[in-house]
Amino acid sequence: MSFSTVRKIQSILPFIACLLLSALAFFTPIWPGQSYEEHLGALLFWCGILEIYHSFRRAFQEERNSGRYSGAYSFLMALILLNADLLVHKAVLSFVVAVFAFDAARYFYKYFKEKKANASGKLLDLLSGAGNILVIMAIFLLKEKGIAWSLSIAIGLRIVGVAFSILAAKTGLLDQVSEDIIRESGWGDNKEIKELADRIEKEEAAHAYKDRHWILVFVFLLFFIHLGRMGFDRSFLGILSPLIAIIGDMFIALVITFAIMAPIRYAFRRVSGLANNSFWAYIQKVEPSQRKGFGLRFWLQNWMTWRLRVAIRFRKAGYSMKNAIRTGLGLGLPYAALWAAVMPVLGMSWYFDTENWASGIWDRWAATRADTWRMAMTEVSGEGTTANSFNIQPVGVTDSSDFSFVVIGDPGEGDASQLILKDQIVSVTNQPDVKFMVISSDVVYPSGTLKDYEKKFWLPFKGVTKPVLAIPGNHDWYDALEGFNATFLDSAAARKAIQARINKDLNISSTTDDRITEMLGKVAEWKKEYGVPTGFQKAPYFQISTKDFVFISIETGVERQIDSLQLKWVMEVLDSSKGKFVMALLGHPFYAIGEYQGSMNPAFEELHQLLRKYKVPLVMAGDTHDLEYYKETDSAGSDYVMHHFVNGGGGAYLSIGAAMAKEGTMPVKEYAFYPSHDPLVKKIEANTTWYKYPAWWWTKKMNSWPFSAEWLSGMFDYNVSPFFQSFMEIKVERSKHRIRLIPYSNHGRLKWADLTSTTGSRPTGATATDLAEWTIPML
Repeated sequence: MSFSTVRKIQSILPFIACLLLSALAFFTPIWPGQSYEEHLGALLFWCGILEIYHSFRRAFQEERNSGRYSGAYSFLMALILLNADLLVHKAVLSFVVAVFAFDAARYFYKYFKEKKANASGKLLDLLSGAGNILVIMAIFLLKEKGIAWSLSIAIGLRIVGVAFSILAAKTGLLDQVSEDIIRESGWGDNKEIKELADRIEKEEAAHAYKDRHWILVFVFLLFFIHLGRMGFDRSFLGILSPLIAIIGDMFIALVITFAIMAPIRYAFRRVSGLANNSFWAYIQKVEPSQRKGFGLRFWLQNWMTWRLRVAIRFRKAGYSMKNAIRTGLGLGLPYAALWAAVMPVLGMSWYFDTENWASGIWDRWAATRADTWRMAMTEVSGEGTTANSFNIQPVGVTDSSDFSFVVIGDPGEGDASQLILKDQIVSVTNQPDVKFMVISSDVVYPSGTLKDYEKKFWLPFKGVTKPVLAIPGNHDWYDALEGFNATFLDSAAARKAIQARINKDLNISSTTDDRITEMLGKVAEWKKEYGVPTGFQKAPYFQISTKDFVFISIETGVERQIDSLQLKWVMEVLDSSKGKFVMALLGHPFYAIGEYQGSMNPAFEELHQLLRKYKVPLVMAGDTHDLEYYKETDSAGSDYVMHHFVNGGGGAYLSIGAAMAKEGTMPVKEYAFYPSHDPLVKKIEANTTWYKYPAWWWTKKMNSWPFSAEWLSGMFDYNVSPFFQSFMEIKVERSKHRIRLIPYSNHGRLKWADLTSTTGSRPTGATATDLAEWTIPML
C-alpha cells in the first residue's frame, strides 16, 4: 500500500465519522429520550475526540495546533452542554455564546493572517467565523424559543467544518517520524543529529515490547489493589467495578500524559526552541570522539538527546494510536497510581477516586432501567395497584392511639458522619411511642451492593428494635436493587422481585437462583446477629394507613420519576385518602439547596402537581444531605399550604447548597435549614488545606458560578467534629389533632438557634433557645 493511500485512509475514516455526527446533530430537536443539550454535548465530545486524535497525526505543526485548538473548543462546548443541569439559570447560553465568540475570533484571525500570506483555505475560515457570529445573533434573537434548532444547526455545521479540515490536513507516517522532526527543526543538513534521531527511533521500536510488559504488570497490580480496597463478590457489580476503576486509572494516565505533560513540554519547547540551534552548535564545535566525559558539553548533549527522544516518542504517539496508548500509559501510569493512592485521603473521592467512578456507570445503566425493573417487581408482588396494596401495619399503629416514627435519610457511608448519630437514633427509636423507622433514600453507598450492608447498615443500626422500612435512593438502584430487596422485602417477595428483574434483562445477569438463595441466607444471618427487624415490604414502596392518617412512600428511582403502575397506585391511595392527613415520603425533594427541583424532570413536576391537586399537606424526601424546610403556599390565594422537608442528613457528606445560598434567592418566602452558614463555614475553613483553597474561594465568594455551591459539596467532606448530621421524629398526635416534626442532631434535639430560619417558618413567639419543631394541624 502506498504512502498516499495510507494517508487517505487515515483521514477518510474520521471524515466519515464526523459527517455521521453532524447528521445526528441536525436531527437533535426531534431525537427521542435525551435533552437536546445532552445529545449535542455527546456529539461534540466525540467530535473533539476525533479532532484531537487526528491533530496528532498531522505532519505539520501549524495544522496540529489548529486541530488541538479546535478540539479544545469542542470539548469545552461539550462540557457545558453535558453539564447543563448543573449550571445555574442562563449560564448554559452565556457560556455557549462565549465559546462561539472566541471561536469566531480565532477564525477571523486565521483569515486575515492567511490573506496576507495568500494561503489557501482562507475562505473557509472567513465563512466559519461568520457562521459563529450568525449563531450568536440567533441565540440573542431567539432566546429560549427555537434555541434547540439554532444550536443543532450551528453545531452540525461546525462538525461538518471539522470533517473537511480533517480531510484537507496532511497526515504523517510512522516510519517518517525522525525525518519530520528534523525537517521542522531545520536540522536537515546536520548529519550527526539525523543519525542520532534514526538511532533513537530504532531504540524506541526495540523497547516497545518491554514497555508493553511493564505496563501490563502495572495494570495487573493496580487491579489487585482496587480489588483489595473495594472487595469482591460474584455479582455483576462485584466483578466489573474493579475493572472500571482500572479503566479510570488508565484514562487518568492518558490525561496526565497528553493533557498535562504534552502541553507543558510543547510550551517549554516553544520558549527554548530558539536556543536549540545554539546548543547544538556549541556541542558540535568539538568532534564526538573528542568530547569530554563529564564536562558541560557532555551534559548538554545528554539533555538535548533526551529532548529529541521525547519529541520522537510523542510524534510516534501522534502518528499511531497503538503508540499513543503505550506512550500515554508508560508516562502517565505512575502518576495515576499515586493519584489513586492519595485521593481517598484528600477527601475528594466522589470526584477523582476511580473506585467511585463505577457509580457513574451504574447510574446511567440504572437510570434507563429503573422504571422497567420496578414495574416487573410490582407485577410479581401479587399486590396489584389498589388503594389497599402494599399496606403495612406495624404493631402499635392503630386507629385510636397516638404514635411516632423516625425518618432518617441517606445514612449509608459507613464512616464517622454516619456513626455519630448511632446513639441518638437508638435512643429515640426505642421510646415506647415510636412504632417504626423509615430510611428515605440511599441506604448504602456507593452502589447499594449487599456486601456493603453489614458495615453500612446492620452495624450502624444495631440496637434499633422497631421495624425498619425503606425506600431506595439512586445509589441503591446501581446493583439493580438486589441488596435493597434482599434486606427490606420479605424473603419470598425479595426472591420474586430479583428474579423478575433478571427476566426483564433477558437473563443476562451473574445472579443465579443459587446466588439469590445465598443473598437471602446472608440477610437472615445478619438479622439474627444484629437484631435489626427488616423484611416487612412487598416492593420498594409502601403505605401505612389508619382512619385519619396516611403515610405513603413514593419511589422516584434515579431520574426523579415513577412508572405507570406506581402512578396508578399513588392515585388510588390518594383518592381513598380524601379527608385524611397525608404525609408523602419521596426519594427526591421538590425543593432543596435553595432551589426548586421539580423542573429537573417534567414527570417529577407532574408528580408535584398531582400532590398539590390532592392537597397533600406534608412532603418529605432525602437525597440532599442536610435538613431543610420550605413552606409552599397556594398561588391562587387559598389557605392550602404544602410543607416540604429535606431530611437527608443521616450520614452522607453534607450538602452545602442551602447554607451557602445568598439571601433573597430562596424559591419560597418562608424557609429554614441546618446547618447554618457560619458554623459550616467555620468547620470547612478549619479543615481545608492549601490545595483546596481555590475551590473554596470559588465556592465562598462566587457560589461556584456557573455551577452551584452544592456541586462542590463532596470536596469539603470532612469526617471530623463538629458534625452536622440530623434525622427527624414524626409524632402523630390525633389526641391533639396535630402532627409534630422534631429534628435531632448527634447532640439531641435541635434548637432554633442551630437553624437558619425565617419568622414564618417558626412557631409564633419561638425564641432562639426554644427546641425546634414544626406543628401541622390534622384535617
